[in-house]
Amino acid sequence: MSDSPSGARAAVLLDIDGTLVDSTYHHGLAWFRAFHEVVGADRTPALWRLHRTIGMGGDKLVTEVAGEEVEDKHGDALREAWEKKYAEVESEVPALPGAAAMIEHLVGAGYVVALASSGKKHFSENAVSTLGVGEHVSILTTSEDAEESKPESDLLHATLDKLHDLDGFAIDRAVMVGDTPYDVESAAKAGLRCLTVRTGGFGVDELTEAGAAQVLDDLSGYADVDWEGLMRPLEGNKGA
Repeated sequence: MSDSPSGARAAVLLDIDGTLVDSTYHHGLAWFRAFHEVVGADRTPALWRLHRTIGMGGDKLVTEVAGEEVEDKHGDALREAWEKKYAEVESEVPALPGAAAMIEHLVGAGYVVALASSGKKHFSENAVSTLGVGEHVSILTTSEDAEESKPESDLLHATLDKLHDLDGFAIDRAVMVGDTPYDVESAAKAGLRCLTVRTGGFGVDELTEAGAAQVLDDLSGYADVDWEGLMRPLEGNKGA
């Protein structure tokens, strides 16, 4: 049951890229092409290295893979190029197995579903359309809602703040679902457990060592999850 004795409800916070839609490698390729265009082939990070950073916000990714000098000189141009390159392949991105069915199941069970992505708002909205779950999503937060992207907790705190402000019912506990160690770290900083999936390309050992509460191959395993057992109370958890 998703209702507590007080009548408050529980929330499930979902990452989008690599968790709900199969976009991780499309983002990696978009960044690869952006680097190639802006700084040239000789200074473009290897694609495998770019993949390892997908899940961070673009404000952190450039420094992570190329250093502060490249960020200072080319960061804005790289992010602009990435956005254009990803838009070119976005139509090829499918929903991941079990994602839409899980959201429908959670809402049917009385949980409040919120989406929290470090990506751009319009890309996140397009992903919701791909999933066909817009009517089931109570909150959508994106990079525009947070000063610091994942693995910082700003985005999740912004999501929790919006949940607290929902009319008609209170939220007293929550859990995060993601696909990267950055999701796990962000959730921990926000005081939440994180259920993870392997669909972003990280292995079981990596996700477990990062602190994931549980690791699934993909979200088609949602029916076997003890959702209540993963919840943590939100007392003192509002705001950064």
